[in-house]
Amino acid sequence: MSDSTKPQDIDILKKLAAVLETRKSESADASYVASLYAKPDKMLEKIGEEAVETIIAAKNGEADKIIYETADLWFHCMVMLAQKGLSHEAVLNELARRFGMSGHDEKASRSK
Repeated sequence: MSDSTKPQDIDILKKLAAVLETRKSESADASYVASLYAKPDKMLEKIGEEAVETIIAAKNGEADKIIYETADLWFHCMVMLAQKGLSHEAVLNELARRFGMSGHDEKASRSK
């Protein structure tokens, strides 16, 4: 954790992950997240939709919309991770692994 990262920054991801886990046992009629779990293709479409909306907000330079759409994108990515049995910690660990590595070097390491 960097010096600028506050504990609540990580706590919100943990809290969200816990909620997403509980939604696995709920009815698709009672929970938006459960409805996404029930329709994995819809869940993936939502990630694409939110990515496009994030790009549009960034192109328009609208800071508040960039934040809002990025939150939607992260949320839907967290749903996908949970549905696949993966954790946000694994993503954070991958980012930590890449930290301090040149982007060019990281990209080259994937092609081996």
